[in-house]
Amino acid sequence: MGSRAVDEKLITAEELAKVKGRCELVEGRVVRLSPAGFLHGLVAANIHDLLVAHVRRKKAGRVLSADTGYRVRRNPDTVRAPDVAFVSNETLAAHEDSRETFFPTAPDLAVEVLSPDDSWVAVDKKAREYLAAGAKIVWVVNPEVQEVRLYDGAAPRILTAKDKIDGGKALPGFKTPVKAFFAR
Repeated sequence: MGSRAVDEKLITAEELAKVKGRCELVEGRVVRLSPAGFLHGLVAANIHDLLVAHVRRKKAGRVLSADTGYRVRRNPDTVRAPDVAFVSNETLAAHEDSRETFFPTAPDLAVEVLSPDDSWVAVDKKAREYLAAGAKIVWVVNPEVQEVRLYDGAAPRILTAKDKIDGGKALPGFKTPVKAFFAR
């Protein structure tokens, strides 16, 4: 049995803004996102709170939630929505005149919290997309084993609950124990 080509109309980031429900756009194709589980939400909220406390104290920029889309590629368009993101004042200023619906570049720091059904191949691809689009650092957080895979342009490093994590070039001065991400 042979394969058959199917004409699939790719959409743009602008067209994605009219799509109902939580989704991302991957190379012009809409990918629906399921609601997060409790542990996923708890870990994302912990990270959000830790980042907000530091960012407000330093007046360093903005921390945003998973509802925010970032256009990380054009033609075909890709719009990603990390679970937590930090955008520095410098990045905000560089794009203040943008009229796009979604932020026109990657955040300085993107945080993806793994769900049980996420594949490492897909999440690794997503982390590399953020870096290629200008992110300075990406944290992929695994609540099940309480570790973080840190991407900063070099080979990913794995940090465990015994380690400390910092904001690197994206968020200088931020430092916290990894175990704080998993507090219940």
